[in-house]
Amino acid sequence: MENNIKKIRHSLAHIMAEAVLEFWPKVKLGMGPAIENGFYYDFLLPKPLEEKDLEQIEKRMQELISQNQKFEKQNITKRRAKRLFAIQPYKLELIKDLPGENVSIYTNGEFVDLCKGPHIKSTKEINPKAFKLVKIAGAYWKGSEKNKMLTRIYGLAFETEKELQDYIKMQEEAEKRDHRKLGKDLKIFTFSDFVGPGLPLWLPNGAAIIEEIEKLGKETETKAGYLRVKTPHIAKEIMYKTSGHLPYYADIMFPPMILEDDPDGSGTPKKTKYYLKAMNCPHHHQIFAAEMRSYRDLPLRLAEYGTCYRYEKSGELFGLMRVRSMEMNDAHIYCTEEQFANEFLAVIKLYFEYFKIFGIEKYVMRFSTHSKEGLGKKYIDNEKLWKKTEDMVRNTLIKEKINFIEVKDEAAFYGPKIDVEVWSAIGREFTLATNQVDFAVPERFGLVYIDKDGKEKTPICIHRAPLSTHERLIGFLIEHYAGAFPVWLSPIQASIITISDKHSDYAKKIEKLLKENNIRVELKNNNETLGKKIREAEIQKIPYLLIVGDKEISANAVSVRERGKGDTGQMLIDKFIDKIKEQIKLKK
Repeated sequence: MENNIKKIRHSLAHIMAEAVLEFWPKVKLGMGPAIENGFYYDFLLPKPLEEKDLEQIEKRMQELISQNQKFEKQNITKRRAKRLFAIQPYKLELIKDLPGENVSIYTNGEFVDLCKGPHIKSTKEINPKAFKLVKIAGAYWKGSEKNKMLTRIYGLAFETEKELQDYIKMQEEAEKRDHRKLGKDLKIFTFSDFVGPGLPLWLPNGAAIIEEIEKLGKETETKAGYLRVKTPHIAKEIMYKTSGHLPYYADIMFPPMILEDDPDGSGTPKKTKYYLKAMNCPHHHQIFAAEMRSYRDLPLRLAEYGTCYRYEKSGELFGLMRVRSMEMNDAHIYCTEEQFANEFLAVIKLYFEYFKIFGIEKYVMRFSTHSKEGLGKKYIDNEKLWKKTEDMVRNTLIKEKINFIEVKDEAAFYGPKIDVEVWSAIGREFTLATNQVDFAVPERFGLVYIDKDGKEKTPICIHRAPLSTHERLIGFLIEHYAGAFPVWLSPIQASIITISDKHSDYAKKIEKLLKENNIRVELKNNNETLGKKIREAEIQKIPYLLIVGDKEISANAVSVRERGKGDTGQMLIDKFIDKIKEQIKLKK
């Protein structure tokens, strides 16, 4: 986010709060930051808001902007701030939480807010036609379900009116492509209150997509020299403490199970904590440790479609994009320092190969580094190794002319990482996967290999998941393709549709032939009209509809309707099979 537009969005949040305060003077103010594409502010209001309220607030914001209000910063003591915000309990809580004896406030017009900034100089910098209030939502104070639910008002903001209108059009198209709606309509996945929130159930169509993605991943990884492993879904607390995931990731892990174990057969059981697996890496480290390794064994690439469980807050759950159960295209590469650049680059090239297959044209690698202030708190406390590892990653990206941006203070706790940002067909941005470099955890577990000189050394570990999780990838692909999957990935690749009952025997022969050729097919030979059967199949976005009647039986053929093209004429069944198999093979 460019600095100027970020200031504009942040300043609009303050102007919105100013307008809301005018309409409802007793409102309690929460927080109002700039976010991607816009801004929001949280309020505790005396009444529920309606859509018409947004129109009034937006109109008043326009008027306030026209006043050319200046944004002025002032540093004051906490004591004075508490008097200033005496009737604002959420501001008082923030003041208490802030370090030091002083805080900063911003004033624009009659409005004063607790804020560190930055802001624009005045509202003259805001294009009044380039913002819009768009949504009312509920949000827990500070994101915790233990706190009160506030009303959140979202707004969009850009530098020009055209940018705003283009974004609104993209969002309208995105709504049509919403993976939650299409996932239901296309019978790909569902959720159940009996199972629990954030725990998706894959229906047969979804399972078919998963099978194809796993097949692609496994075949690609086998060619690249990966070895497949399998690990359990739970592990003892001691493993996650050793890795450092506890306490760093305790908030996103499910609560522990306390079991009585008697591992030494002493007859005196001991209480042991077990956790659902939130990440695969510590398990893979134990596989590395299962036998003595030599430098000749490296690089060692261990791959697994591992199921992980993370306790995402209920307010953050979102379809398949934020879930509590996920199957990850995970792998860990153990290598020497000399092998690192080649292995890291090979992983990046793997991403590019998948981008080509899925038709992803725009991407950026977001290179996240540590901050010195976070050492020993959110990061492993070893400044020398941080700098060395970050230089290795940075130099590889620069040398290979990889499109990347560098972001400070967003690394994993054990090393720098790369978040892979991709754009869908309509220009919507997604974080698809993560690539991480780990210089610390292998040492914590005592992982070593014997080098050429006969000495023990600790390997570097590259964590990678280029096909993301099934949940996130399929959620992205549903929206990317608008549910019209390419033939190789379509849950049903061909639908055989009979004109009448008397054509069922011939249709069944074709069905059998297609299945023998590993083509996913359905047979529609019910008593519905031909038009209705065609419409139902088209709604399901099936690539090929094969119509069979008297003429087709006489010619040992089918009449083909191709998705997006309509009728393409009659085709001998053998030729159709050759055509669709070639498309599946080439992943078209």
